[in-house]
Amino acid sequence: MNESRIPVIVGVGQINDRPANPQDGLDSAGLMAAALREAAMDGGGGDWLARIDSLAVVKQISCPELDRIPHTLAETLGAAPRLAYQTATPSGDGPILLLNEAANRIASGEIRVAAVAGGEALRSAAARAAGSAGGARPNIMRQRASQHAYGYRSRYGLSAPVDIYPLYENALRAASGQSLAEAQQESGLILSIFSEVAAETSGAWIRSARSPDEIVTAGPDNRPIAFPYTKLMVANSSVNQGAAFLVTSLATALDAGIPEEQLVYVGRGAAAHEPDDILLRDRFDRTTAMEISLREAMRRNGIDTGDLDFAELYSCFPCVPKMARRILGWPADRAATVFGGLTFGGGPIGNYMSHAVVCMVRKLRQGGRTGLLFANGGYATHNHTIVIGRNRPPDGFLPHDFDVQAEADRARGAVPPLNPDYEGPAAIETYTIAYDRNATPTGGAIVARTPGGERLLARVSAERAADIAFLTDGQVEPVGKMGYVTKGADGDTTWSFMP
Repeated sequence: MNESRIPVIVGVGQINDRPANPQDGLDSAGLMAAALREAAMDGGGGDWLARIDSLAVVKQISCPELDRIPHTLAETLGAAPRLAYQTATPSGDGPILLLNEAANRIASGEIRVAAVAGGEALRSAAARAAGSAGGARPNIMRQRASQHAYGYRSRYGLSAPVDIYPLYENALRAASGQSLAEAQQESGLILSIFSEVAAETSGAWIRSARSPDEIVTAGPDNRPIAFPYTKLMVANSSVNQGAAFLVTSLATALDAGIPEEQLVYVGRGAAAHEPDDILLRDRFDRTTAMEISLREAMRRNGIDTGDLDFAELYSCFPCVPKMARRILGWPADRAATVFGGLTFGGGPIGNYMSHAVVCMVRKLRQGGRTGLLFANGGYATHNHTIVIGRNRPPDGFLPHDFDVQAEADRARGAVPPLNPDYEGPAAIETYTIAYDRNATPTGGAIVARTPGGERLLARVSAERAADIAFLTDGQVEPVGKMGYVTKGADGDTTWSFMP
């Protein structure tokens, strides 16, 4: 066995930065540097940072002025990597993509030591922006999403992740044959267990266990965000967090005197994506790219769900771990996180899974053999799954091509054509209702299908209280129900249940 070509994770580190005055917090680069230094210490200290051949960074949004982070970070750390780069976008699959790339490069002999880091300082960035604006905190995520939204769906309020993931939640509930109460019970159970994990995890942002009812029940401290999600059901991006890990070869780690029981082996991964435009997807009750990514990663590592000691199923919104657990056959009452999820562990935009890597490595060192890391990014768009563990892989296991897009494309169903000019009767494919900070509905959007199978969007007016009540009270499942689409003077269409 060629130990110089077997990739292992040798050191991990993470940081929570919570000064009393958020404006005093570290910036994104400072968080990354702190996490990398901790990872080096976790790897036994020594000169790991000086030996970095590759420094890969998850793109951040908190500090747009930091446009050369990989290079300035290397200078800060006293490193001189041959490769210094960042992901193209701040997407949740980024850390697992970078882990897979690092493992491949080590297995091919291209590099010997790789560092992966990420950090977001949105808590401090929002506080500084509020100070400049006289106290009003900007919604940085909403501002950024509006800059990248597609014209058609953005006219109907579907621009940010919080607008779009409920489309999957509501479609999944209907396809699963659940009532609203049953679907919320499942979400509450999963997230309650997440909160319990976070409460016992030193790096988590909210270390307070919550009951399922506390999580799904709207109230003054848990306002509704977008139906059926409350504040405690969505990613918490108002954090200052950084995480990092070091990957090297087994031979290099052993030469450095690291005991093998401290090392975690990197297995094979699988990545696939949905179309960027959600209206060009085949359905909303599942994602083929997610399914192929998960199944192929398991197959390529020669394992099944029963072999997994731990799993991290991405959790920006409940529909993501719910869809993933159905693919895996993972029980709802079994912890699907090692960090605490993006609500309770913390949701540092694209870097959450770096924290999951840190916690998974620590879990595996304490016991167990195999852990699965499933990452999701965009709008249920990007999926990357990888397996890491304590068992030595066979010689020649890596490098490998982790792109399984062709398989996902072959498995995807037909995409309904768009007809934005349609007027007349239509059936609800899925929907969402938005709320303001006072828990008042501000309207919503329907994804509808014409009798001929075409897809279109329609606006739900906030003034149609009866229609909003029908969509949200859980008495009858709205998905599949007929209504009427009418075009207004502005050219946009409005939904109603009565002509």
